[in-house]
Amino acid sequence: MKSKVLFILFIFLMFSCKKKPDSKISSVEQQEEQPAVEHEGKKLMETKCYLCHSPSEPEKGTRIGPPMVAIKGHYLEEFKDKEGFVNAISDFIKAPSQEKVKLTGAVQRFGLMPYQYYPEQEIQKIAEYMFEYQIEEPEWFKEHWEERRGGIDYNPGKKENNPVSSKLDYNDIGLKYALGTKKVLGKNLMGTIQNKGEVAAVAFCNERAYPLTDSMAIAYNARIKRVSDKPRNPKNRANEIEKEHIATFKKELAEGNSIEPIIVEEEYEVNFYYPIVTNSMCLKCHGYPSQEVQEQLSLLYPEDLAVGYDVDQVRGIWSIVFDADAQ
Repeated sequence: MKSKVLFILFIFLMFSCKKKPDSKISSVEQQEEQPAVEHEGKKLMETKCYLCHSPSEPEKGTRIGPPMVAIKGHYLEEFKDKEGFVNAISDFIKAPSQEKVKLTGAVQRFGLMPYQYYPEQEIQKIAEYMFEYQIEEPEWFKEHWEERRGGIDYNPGKKENNPVSSKLDYNDIGLKYALGTKKVLGKNLMGTIQNKGEVAAVAFCNERAYPLTDSMAIAYNARIKRVSDKPRNPKNRANEIEKEHIATFKKELAEGNSIEPIIVEEEYEVNFYYPIVTNSMCLKCHGYPSQEVQEQLSLLYPEDLAVGYDVDQVRGIWSIVFDADAQ
């Protein structure tokens, strides 16, 4: 009788033990099925950096800065640990100078990166993403790197398991339109400065800024304006609502806050507002310009008010209207 009880107990324990591994496997499967979360630094890099450092631009021609993967590779040659890598990139972006340059060839070709305001936490997230993940690179870059540098793996890191793209929200759509238009204008403007000089850049803005903006508005099926409370061209004068938003952005920037777009939803359309913040490149025409530039400005814009700025100031805003069902 005793042996029969022990046998039954043995069988019970056997079945009980088998259930535990199953429950663990189920738990792992549930974790794997959860959607991946996109690293915040990736989106920041795409919206803040790709204007000048896009991976989609060709090696020659329209490119106005090295791709981000080139920056990653050069910094990794000197900084092997995450903390040193992040701190070095943050230090350069907060105060670009010739003494801190790691990409000497890029500076000779494109010039020193102009100072631009970014909240420190955004710079850190971008640099952390670059260090931790393999980032997008141009098709031509691997051969380019191996011919000139060789040696280290220039783009190590985790391969991001990108989440399935969901419907864009109004913030994403507005930024896509504003930054897309900014990229087209900025690329052409900086190319003109690099190839023809600052005086030619004034003429470029006078002749090409409106047509290029209009072409992007058609492409996006939206109304796109750049407006200011101190316009260079009277056509860019902000209305009263836009002036209120400019004042809000000025206050946020002065307090050191991360700037978020202002979105006003109506029944069938969306109004999107986003600041235009000055950097050192802007000051060539919007700070205290040289005499040659000032003479050209006076000729083309006799009512010019858009001077006297310093870096990190709100010069105006993007004022964009698009359909509420836009994608």
